[in-house]
Amino acid sequence: MKHFHVITRRGFLDRSTKLGLGVALSTLTDIPLVVKRALAEGTIGLNGKKLLFIFLRGANDGLNALIPIQDSGYNTDLDPNTGTVIRPDIAIPKDAIDYSLKGPCDFPAASTPTDATFAYAKAIRLGNGFAALHPSLKFLAPVYNAGQLALIHRVGYPKQSRSHFDSQNYWETASPNDNVAQDGVFYRAMLLSGLSNTNALTGVSIQSALPLSLRGNAAAMTNLADPTRYNLLGIPNTDAGNFKADNALQTANQYPFADKQNRDLLRVQYKNLSDTLAIFTGIDFSENGNTFVDNVNTDNDSAPYYLFPTTNAKNGGYSLHGNNSSKYVVDTGAYSFITNLKAAALILNKTDAIIAGTELNGFDTHNVQGGLTGTQPSLLRRIGWSMYALQKYFTTYADQATWNNLVVVTLSEFGRTSRQNTSLGTDHAEANVMFVAGGGVKGYQHGNPSGIFGCSPSDPLPWTTGLNGSMFALYNNYLSRAYDYRSVLGKLIRDHLGATQNQLNQIIPGYSVTGERLKSGGVSSIDGTSIAGEPAIV
Repeated sequence: MKHFHVITRRGFLDRSTKLGLGVALSTLTDIPLVVKRALAEGTIGLNGKKLLFIFLRGANDGLNALIPIQDSGYNTDLDPNTGTVIRPDIAIPKDAIDYSLKGPCDFPAASTPTDATFAYAKAIRLGNGFAALHPSLKFLAPVYNAGQLALIHRVGYPKQSRSHFDSQNYWETASPNDNVAQDGVFYRAMLLSGLSNTNALTGVSIQSALPLSLRGNAAAMTNLADPTRYNLLGIPNTDAGNFKADNALQTANQYPFADKQNRDLLRVQYKNLSDTLAIFTGIDFSENGNTFVDNVNTDNDSAPYYLFPTTNAKNGGYSLHGNNSSKYVVDTGAYSFITNLKAAALILNKTDAIIAGTELNGFDTHNVQGGLTGTQPSLLRRIGWSMYALQKYFTTYADQATWNNLVVVTLSEFGRTSRQNTSLGTDHAEANVMFVAGGGVKGYQHGNPSGIFGCSPSDPLPWTTGLNGSMFALYNNYLSRAYDYRSVLGKLIRDHLGATQNQLNQIIPGYSVTGERLKSGGVSSIDGTSIAGEPAIV
């Protein structure tokens, strides 16, 4: 469904000022739509680079995803308040290996085709001498070892809110602690590209409603709640349905709009919507169209697995081994998310869309979070397999998007407490972890382990260990931040998508504030915390 919002020119100028986008952006409303691309800076939408986002809603526990396994505060030190380790029920145990060795990430693949896919029950050695992966993230290992995955730990923002609603908004507007901003960070990138009012597709989400990251007042982004029923009337993708939708749009577009009601903008948006429907008609979002398989026999099995497991029969080696559920690569509750992820991948691969993404819910793990199994481990399986599947899809089935020209990035509003709570879960906290993957990502290199940021004593802002270390630096229970999420997004928007620094200052207003230190790093003028600036991920 195409979502768009129309306000007066005065209203747009006022909103743009509040957002800190300045006169340069607001005056785009005075420029004829057909020449905006010619006047736009940068190469967004022209350099072939694309971005796929996944918002992990509910606040993922980064400490049990990218694990500081060599930090005694995580797994051996006894909390003086309880006399036990800080995560007695959910900590991921060490294996009898040397986690200080450097090299590639271990990949605990099944030794025989009949072994359970996730039989390994220890923290996976990541190879930077300090960190480890949750075993549910085992399929990140091939992506990491190919040098195509960056893991950024201790990510947050100044004066962290621990409200889900507020913090999700701040991540999506890239304006922390600003409750006035209503335009999203990816929307602004598309608007500044100069393409958002002339191209049928620029930014697309596949979820129940258009996320704030793609919302704005001067251009229409696209949201598909159901890729097989994708228009304003909820009509199926059939010849009869498309004929009915086209007639409805043509009829609506015949009504006159006064100039003061942004007539030109409305006409273009109707045209974009009509063009969008025509584009989607040519994409097979159906289950029958889900034919994408790996190019190797995944996990040493007897046949390649489907990349997008949306049914039991397509879920790992389930159907290859007498319907054995231990051969699933994702839990059976993942199918809706995987369906949406597949649709986002298809749209980036088969259209001119620049940004597409979806959301993964369920990370608010106050109760019975799970250690090796349970709620969070099941969600982590979805993340790990998704990154692996996207790498293989955009490598094997590349069309208008290639893996080398794509970046996949995760977002999540905040981290969770270092200490386990009395409900066998974790509560709202501060710093978290971001996953960034793509063929152009600067990840692990043989002989020079890299690609891990913020989770090592040798990091530019070292991780300190023990009960007085980084995990407890804030209020004796919260992981302190070393990277600002805006620095990660800013690096991707400028150096991957192709924005100029001037554009980036408008897309993420904090870049125009010297004291924020988003690019170079330093001491934040907002709360006095030292941050590392932009990580060298692309």
